[in-house]
Amino acid sequence: MIDPKTLDDFAKRLAEVVPQSARDLHQDIEKNLRAVVTGTFNKLNLVTREEFEIQQDVLQRTRGKVDILEKQIADLEKRLLHHAAEPAETE
Repeated sequence: MIDPKTLDDFAKRLAEVVPQSARDLHQDIEKNLRAVVTGTFNKLNLVTREEFEIQQDVLQRTRGKVDILEKQIADLEKRLLHHAAEPAETE
């Protein structure tokens, strides 16, 4: 959900570009623009900056864990190949 203050500021800026002759309708225009902008943003399924940053942090931590696991797998594969290459002991 988008910050309501951001939406209000955006709607006010849009309303300010309306010609002076239509300023009497300013409140109605601002209210309608706010509703249109809010509806449009909701349809876009946007996230807040805070939500984005939280997900970015989660992704970075996950990437770090994946890197560690990839290194562990590579080490295990090397050990397995080394073990398989050793001559088999005869009994």
